[in-house]
Amino acid sequence: MTKENISDYLKQLQDNICAAIESTDGAGVFKEDAWQHHSGGGGRTRVIAKGNIIEKGGVNFSAVTGKTSEALQKQLKITSELEFFATGVSIVMHPVNPHVPIIHMNVRYFELSDGTCWFGGGIDLTPHYVVKEQASWFHHQLKNTCDTHHPEFYEKFKIWADNYFYIPHRNETRGIGGIFYDYLKPDTVLSHTQSSFSKEQLFDFMKGVGETFAPTYTHLMKINGEKPFSEQEKEWQYIRRGRYAEFNLVWDRGTKFGLETNGRTESILMSLPPHAEWQYDYQTVPGSEESLTLSNLVKGIDWINQ
Repeated sequence: MTKENISDYLKQLQDNICAAIESTDGAGVFKEDAWQHHSGGGGRTRVIAKGNIIEKGGVNFSAVTGKTSEALQKQLKITSELEFFATGVSIVMHPVNPHVPIIHMNVRYFELSDGTCWFGGGIDLTPHYVVKEQASWFHHQLKNTCDTHHPEFYEKFKIWADNYFYIPHRNETRGIGGIFYDYLKPDTVLSHTQSSFSKEQLFDFMKGVGETFAPTYTHLMKINGEKPFSEQEKEWQYIRRGRYAEFNLVWDRGTKFGLETNGRTESILMSLPPHAEWQYDYQTVPGSEESLTLSNLVKGIDWINQ
């Protein structure tokens, strides 16, 4: 298994996910923007807009090479300049209907010229309105994927997601979480019951996460995409999108690092919604569906047993 094998797999994953989203949406078509990275390699940014269900979404593939900058050396805690290879698929979907949730996925692989390598990624869901049954179903899909590879993965990576997808200045989570993991290196101890995981095992886990996305999100698109909604619900969707943008621009490590290291701006900011709102001192009505959603934007909820 080589970095080229991993990159080729991720290209195919991008193709498969785009096909599934287009088929379910029924109107939107992805437009591809192929690009080259200034230090080597490049990617394929694919954006869908003004569909029946998806207002704006992106499925990005990249495979870039270069030398570790000072900023990257600091982040990776290395003391010398090395060659790097990074490949991944990153997805964000912003739907038309406020009853369809926002979703994000990223799966990635990083390799240094000294032989060090690791995997990272995850999937998380940001409903505008939290429906407990759907939240529980979503987490069950992720748990089923994790359990296929190790029974400790779901709990470990759910906690990681709760802590990562958190907006400190709002004292709320971005959504209902999911799973998140990073720096999973071959032969590193990841559980109490297994001494280490091989590169092949970690690659298989990445595949499992990536292949969970399409059937999970297209199901949520199908059951929610045609639900009626009011102007008030649309306004709430814009408020929630504003929170999503706040997290991505202020707290997300990938966004910040990409912009700080002269990454490709259009691809980095693909995750932002097409329309959002910020209302001064916005308050929900006690007992409303909006207030109920806010009460569920906290860490540590056991969605599996809801």
